[in-house]
Amino acid sequence: MTSRIPSPLPRRLCIALFGMGFAFHAQSEGLLELYQAAQSYDASYQAAQAQLDAVSAKTEQVQAQYAPVVSLQGTVAQGWQQSKSSTDTYDYTTQKNEMDGTMSLAFSQTLYSRINELAMTSAQRNAAVVELALATARQDLMVRVSSAYFDVLAARDSLAFVRAQKAAVGEQLAAAKRNFEVGTSTITDTREAQAKFDLVIAQEISAQNDLTVRQSLLDQLVGRKDLKPNALRLPLQLPAVLGTDNEWAALTEQYLPQIQSKRTELELARLETEKARADTSPTVSLTGSLGKVFPWGGSNTYVDQTGVNTFTRSRDTQSGSVGVVVNIPLFTGSTRGAKLRETLALEDKTRNDLQALTRNAQQTTRTVYYGLHSLAGQVKAYEAAEASSQSALDANRLGYEVGVRINIDVLNAQSQLYDTKAKLAKARYDVLVSNLKLRQAAGTLAESNLEEIDGLMVK
Repeated sequence: MTSRIPSPLPRRLCIALFGMGFAFHAQSEGLLELYQAAQSYDASYQAAQAQLDAVSAKTEQVQAQYAPVVSLQGTVAQGWQQSKSSTDTYDYTTQKNEMDGTMSLAFSQTLYSRINELAMTSAQRNAAVVELALATARQDLMVRVSSAYFDVLAARDSLAFVRAQKAAVGEQLAAAKRNFEVGTSTITDTREAQAKFDLVIAQEISAQNDLTVRQSLLDQLVGRKDLKPNALRLPLQLPAVLGTDNEWAALTEQYLPQIQSKRTELELARLETEKARADTSPTVSLTGSLGKVFPWGGSNTYVDQTGVNTFTRSRDTQSGSVGVVVNIPLFTGSTRGAKLRETLALEDKTRNDLQALTRNAQQTTRTVYYGLHSLAGQVKAYEAAEASSQSALDANRLGYEVGVRINIDVLNAQSQLYDTKAKLAKARYDVLVSNLKLRQAAGTLAESNLEEIDGLMVK
């Protein structure tokens, strides 16, 4: 076979890819920065924060039951009354025209109430449950932002690789056309290269659409427009997966917020049982009051026979009291026994729910752990495949130049190389996201883990 025209493909592709990479890195944002921005924008996280604020206020309401209650009351009343009476000697006519003003100050302070003590403890446990729900929402937001972040990077890389492949196929198509024009190749090479070029155009349209969708999802999650995530710095040393599956499962049982929350719910169920048992416990309160009456007016008594008129005016009166009130319920009907049976049954249900949740969570952690190990193995395999595909492409190009390979061999080798590059990039991102998901499954995910990933990025 005759020799083909060599193509200056590598240098052109390097320039094109460098230009795309420079454009992508301009005004880029780190993963931790975008997560912190999402905290003030994401509705789910904000709802969890608002729920915590509401429960904190509820706890204060319960604590206020032990605070003294002081009330001030004042009244003004006017009354008029006329009555007639008689004796053997005199007839009496009595008229009363009075206006009284009263002012009283009362206070009450609970000294002991087992029900109130249990209610206060329950309120504190409820606040702890909501705090754990917020921790769950925080970790969920970290994973959602990270997944969206790396989805954009993967879509961006896929588009870059497709465009690089389009440039390579375009070079191969141009070479095939030139060879056909000078009569050194058949029309088959040109048609094969044209078909491959048309296919890459379709792939480019799909990749561009995927990038647009992924970019829109990240923008919506963070609340910003036209975000440019930082790219990974290559060559990349991915974080190692430390520990065994059993060690991660043990961390899950200890730290997972959902399990801690269910444990707290079990404590709440036990408190409800104690409340049912404490239904007949006494309550002790300290009470006191101060009062004063300010009368205006009085009563007028008239003796008809003698014409004597006597007016009587009331004087100010003061009063005060202080005491201890003890309330001991003696009979509450049959509700106490029924309530106790209900709370015991609910306590048993919560205990079984905790066991089921712990088992499922540990299995989820093991599944993520195994998946992370698999992805790490895939990265190594794709790295080897990338090197092999590059060698295969170089060999096919050389064979094409010396006439021992045909055009379709080079095109297929190019497709395999860029497909492997895209899969390798996606596998790297999946490893990083799965690493975060493993920590989320174990309940140990924190902002410091996002900082570690930022350290792997191009600044």
